Amino acid sequence: MSPSLKRILFWLSCVGVILAAIMPTEYLAVVLVFNWWDKAQHAVAFAWLGFLGLWAYPGRAFAVLIGLLSYGASIEVIQAATGWRYSELADWLADGVGLVLGWLVIAGMRRAHLLR
Repeated sequence: MSPSLKRILFWLSCVGVILAAIMPTEYLAVVLVFNWWDKAQHAVAFAWLGFLGLWAYPGRAFAVLIGLLSYGASIEVIQAATGWRYSELADWLADGVGLVLGWLVIAGMRRAHLLR
């Protein structure tokens, strides 16, 4: 996949995550295919974003991971301001766990020469 397509996929995924994060919960049940525990949803979403970000921006791991941690914190602030969602420190911690998982997957795939 070209670097441009990887970056487009990453940024579209970021948009999708923020839209799901600020959507009123009564609409969210219709959108989500799986009804997972909230913290697992955070971890999976940020594992995906971490994987895509590290794949799209090789050699910039620190910037990608810190940027996505900041993005997760921003989502929590935005949720607190909506009036229909709420913010939790545990959600942000789950985001961090997801980023570690995404980093581990991409690192393993690179070591196995499955990614360029």
